[in-house]
Amino acid sequence: MPAQPQPSRRPRLAPALALCLSAFAAQAEEPALTAERAVTIALDGNPTLAQIKARAAALAAVPAQEGSLPDPMLSFEALNLPTASGFNLHQEDMTMLEVGVSQTLPFPGKLALKEQAAAFEAEAAAHTVAEARLRLAREVRSRWWQLAYMHHALLIIADTEQLLKQVVDIADTRYRVGEGLQQEVLEARLELAKLGQERARHIGMHRGEIARLNALLNRPADTAIRLPEEIDTQLPDLHTEADLAALAEHNRPVLDQGRKRVDAARSRVELAEREFYPDFTLGAGYAFRQSTPTGQSRSDFASFRLSLNLPIYAGSKQAAMVDQRNSELLRERYALAETERKLEAELAAGLAEYRGNREQFGLYQRDILPLAEQTVIAALNAYPVGKTDFQAVIRAENAWFETRLRYWQALAEARQSLAKLMAVVGDGAEP
Repeated sequence: MPAQPQPSRRPRLAPALALCLSAFAAQAEEPALTAERAVTIALDGNPTLAQIKARAAALAAVPAQEGSLPDPMLSFEALNLPTASGFNLHQEDMTMLEVGVSQTLPFPGKLALKEQAAAFEAEAAAHTVAEARLRLAREVRSRWWQLAYMHHALLIIADTEQLLKQVVDIADTRYRVGEGLQQEVLEARLELAKLGQERARHIGMHRGEIARLNALLNRPADTAIRLPEEIDTQLPDLHTEADLAALAEHNRPVLDQGRKRVDAARSRVELAEREFYPDFTLGAGYAFRQSTPTGQSRSDFASFRLSLNLPIYAGSKQAAMVDQRNSELLRERYALAETERKLEAELAAGLAEYRGNREQFGLYQRDILPLAEQTVIAALNAYPVGKTDFQAVIRAENAWFETRLRYWQALAEARQSLAKLMAVVGDGAEP
């Protein structure tokens, strides 16, 4: 009779499984990829986040442009040229060449409001970057834990294969000595074949998870990933919902982004109201006159000018602009209110989901997993001596297999729901 190992012992991997998991150990010098290290790598190199950062940097350069005066105008003019004499510069007293400069001056306050609105938009864009970082960190943590689950699922399958091979050996031994049935041997081999099919399916999913995580890290899809040997299975306690809501109100970038957009819209309303007032243009010129045909010199002229635009179409232009800007302000306020309601719902749902997953994992850790292990050990010890039947062994083995899978799945789901909560609260650390 073959010796009975503990079912939880990690076995020697089958060749196909070893090939799949070799990505974790292909580079011995590569440090283990923890969830937080994966987040750090993603935040440093993710191209989508880099794109958002570049847009925010571009908007940060706008306020200084909006607050600057229009470029002054330099002009050159030839005045009162006599056409009959072929544009002779000496014939007429009023013929002159003038050089001038002019500067448009917006009505006081307009430039400051333009700069203020652009500054609020730039700040909103900066909060967009912070929000994108939260979303990316949440996605990376979720993918990491899904990969950890798939990794342990493959290890569990390999362990179960070794266990089933021992069952096959026991059933074959019992059949050869006349204490068992050939049907038991065949059924054991059938279970082993089914497990091979399950292994092939999980290998495909495992490779897909590696590719998806590498994509978030901006690395080639087949880049080696080595997970830590030991994974923390402790799930933290959380603050109350009211405390988490207060943290979200203070920390969540999407709320600050909405508030800055409201401020920008309010500045544009004030700017539209200033458009009823005219802008001014100041100018100065110096005109050079040529000597008379007899050689007598003529005096040069200096000129100064002030002009302003007349908003005589205010009813159809400036007033309509004020209405437009007020509507835009209402839109931003409604958008902010909608975001606040969505965050409240996300927080309540996420907290309930995490607590449910945490409780489920606790049941597996405290009760279900130890009982399933004891059951399969008892069945494996009883079957060779005829104290239990073959079907009881298979049921115990299947229960042990499913329980271990559910254990790691429950842990992954609890950690994924925690990652969602971290993003909702707007904090890079666990709440």
